[in-house]
Amino acid sequence: MGAWELLLVGVVLLIGLCGVLVPGVPGPWLVWAAVLWWALQDPNGLAWSILVGASVVLLAAQAVRWQLPPRRLRESGATRRMAVFAGAGALLGFCVLPVLGAIPGFIGGIYTGERLRLGGHGEAVTATRTTMRMGGTSVLTELFACLLIVGAWIGAVFWG
Repeated sequence: MGAWELLLVGVVLLIGLCGVLVPGVPGPWLVWAAVLWWALQDPNGLAWSILVGASVVLLAAQAVRWQLPPRRLRESGATRRMAVFAGAGALLGFCVLPVLGAIPGFIGGIYTGERLRLGGHGEAVTATRTTMRMGGTSVLTELFACLLIVGAWIGAVFWG
C-alpha cells in the first residue's frame, strides 16, 4: 500500500474519531471501514488481525453502550465547544499516557471547557458530573474504542 493510500486511510480514521463527537455521524463505522479498506489493500496476517481486533473492540463497546443510560447530552447543556475540549483532552491523554490516558483526558477536557465557560471550580465540577451522567460515558466508550483501534493501526503501519 502506497503512502497516499495510507494517508487517505489515516484521514478517514481521523474523520471517524471526530465523528464520534458529532451526533448523527457514524464515527465507529468510519473507523472500522477505514481499517477494512486498509486490510483489503494490504492483505497480510497483521492487517487481518487488526481488522478482527477492531471488530471485537467495536462490538464490545456497543455492548457496553447498551448497558449505559441513553444519551441526553443536549439536555445537560453540552455544547460543540465542550465536545472539542473533550475530544482534544482524550487525544492528548491518549498520547501522553498511552491507552488509559484517554479517560482522564476526556473528563479533564470537559472540565476545562466548563471551567472556561462558567468561571468557577464548583460549577465546572457539577457541570462535568452532569455531562458524564447524561451521556458522556457513552461518548467516552465509543471514543476510547476508536482510539484503541487507531492506535493499533498506527502501530501496525509503523512497526508492522
